[in-house]
Formats: sequence, structure tokens, C-alpha cells
Amino acid sequence: MTVLLELSGVSKFYGALKAVDSVSLVVQSGEALAVIGPNGAGKSTMFNLITGDVAPSKGRVLFDGADMTAMAPHARSRLGIGRSYQIPHPFANMSVFENLLVGAIFGGRTAERESYKRCSDVLKVTGLYDKANVPARTLTLLQRKRLELARVLAVEPKLLLLDEIAGGLTEHECVELVKTIEEIHARGTTIVWIEHIVHALFSVASRLIVMNFGQILAEGDPAT
Repeated sequence: MTVLLELSGVSKFYGALKAVDSVSLVVQSGEALAVIGPNGAGKSTMFNLITGDVAPSKGRVLFDGADMTAMAPHARSRLGIGRSYQIPHPFANMSVFENLLVGAIFGGRTAERESYKRCSDVLKVTGLYDKANVPARTLTLLQRKRLELARVLAVEPKLLLLDEIAGGLTEHECVELVKTIEEIHARGTTIVWIEHIVHALFSVASRLIVMNFGQILAEGDPAT
């Protein structure tokens, strides 16, 4: 496997608060990496540093061999980095299909004509095909979580960052969502997944890191 993502001594400071403190991490292409830790551990801030939502106080972020530390978020998206958020915020008055088109055309690398087939395929993978033409505001929580995932997949990411996507779901809903994520990973997408529902991670991840106080405290196979 080749290295897809590398964080080299990355830190983010807010005054005296060290949200992320000298984190170094390598993610291999095709890997599924799980991230656990308490609230405030720096997990989501690490994602923000990868996507470019915040700039690092020090350190470097490399993707597919290129230094993207100073790169804008939209440029990182077009390189192949997609990220879901803990709380879905779809375009409520747009249809499910239109939500995907926005991601595919403006956030991804797909031409408009090609985007229609791409979005249709993603709807099938995420179980939303029969909801394609309904307004996003009418979806249930599970369907909104699936839409959040679908919007990211419409970008056609090489690296999929999942931020507590299973949060708030029932046990049955969580199992169904995990099956979808397993399928996405089996198709070759590299995944880094932050989650508090640890058994969900075990179904997908081959490696796990533990974060607290902005640092990586432990790393290894999930069972250990």
C-alpha cells in the first residue's frame, strides 16, 4: 500500500489551549482507520486540519505525496478529500438528488453531464434511491445521516472522513449504516472514522488510534 495521508507534527493552538498537539499520523491507501477519545480530545479539530477548515499553528499536512498545508478547503475537496459532519445540514428545500449534484459539480471533479449518473449510483449505494426527488427536510434522522454520507460520496473521494456519523441512531439503524460503510470501503475508498459507538468501528476498521488532550495516546489493532 502507498501513503495517502500524512500529518507531520501538526498542532492547532487557541491561545494556551492545545486543541491538537504535535500529531503525526500516516494513513495508507485503502485503509480503514478508527479514531476514539472523549469529547474535547481534538478529534474533530484534527479533521478540520485535514480538510483545511482551520490552519495549523505548526506542522504539515500531505495528501497523495503533495504538501497541502496552505491549500484552501475547496481545492482539497477536488483532490479527493470528503468529510461528513456530526450534525447533518443538507440544503433543506432542495431534493435529495439536488443535494448530491451540488457536491458532485462544485465539490468534486465531475462534469455536470457525468454527475447525473454518479449521483444516481451513490443514491443506490446509500439506500436513498427511492427518496431522490423528495425534499431533504422531510427525511428521518437515519435518512439524513445517509444523505450526509451520500453528499460526501458524490465528491468521489479518495479519502472519506466520517465524524460520528452513527451518533443518535438506534441499534438497528446503526447496523444498517455500518453495512453501507463496509460496502464503500470494500470498493476501495480509504476511510478515517471518528466514533463513540466502538462496536460500529470494529466492523470496518483494521487499525485504531486513541486521542486525548490533543495527542495520540495509543495506536494498534482494534481488538487490542
